[in-house]
Amino acid sequence: MTKEARLRAGDAATALLAAMVGGGFFLFRYFLIVPRATVGICAAQTPPLYCVPRLWVLKAQIFGLFGWVALALGILAFISGKRPFAGLALGAGIAAVVNYNGTAGIIGAALGIAAWGSLLARRPGWG
Repeated sequence: MTKEARLRAGDAATALLAAMVGGGFFLFRYFLIVPRATVGICAAQTPPLYCVPRLWVLKAQIFGLFGWVALALGILAFISGKRPFAGLALGAGIAAVVNYNGTAGIIGAALGIAAWGSLLARRPGWG
């Protein structure tokens, strides 16, 4: 007996969600955190508005928040078996790795991928 993995519209939305979350954090880091000029710009007396979310991202990175969020979403995706949670777990795992919170982030992304794969393979009791 063979099983077929069938893609549904929800899978495309899940992949898009993961790409938007992970890619969005990658682009944010690449353009607003990595350049050395942003340090001086944000240290000015009247910094631009993008310095506030930049500070939040840096603080979340220091406390490992990205990794813990990815791990929580991965566990939630694995327990609930829902595609949106799997996509969010994968995207948050990418964001965690980009922001140097890789250990918990990779585990969360792996749990999200395992849940998504179980949904694709129509494992009994999933989806």
